Amino acid sequence: MKVDLIGWLATVLFAVSYFCRKPATLRRVQGVGALTWMVYGALIHSLPVVVANIIVASVALWSSFARPQSAADTPESALQPTPPD
Repeated sequence: MKVDLIGWLATVLFAVSYFCRKPATLRRVQGVGALTWMVYGALIHSLPVVVANIIVASVALWSSFARPQSAADTPESALQPTPPD
């Protein structure tokens, strides 16, 4: 029963991540959710759940700390042209 609570917590984390306004925050919350799913998978002895969520957590967390790749991830001030000297 307590193991199920970990699975439900992981579900809630993933659902909440979609309410994050910043893409990096969304990926970090999803990364934590994936780590929670990984713990759940280990507790129920499910190697596919563990491996899949190690991959998801790694990519989500790595990409959340990487430099912005698109205009959507770039602060608005960085998109403004700089005046010539």
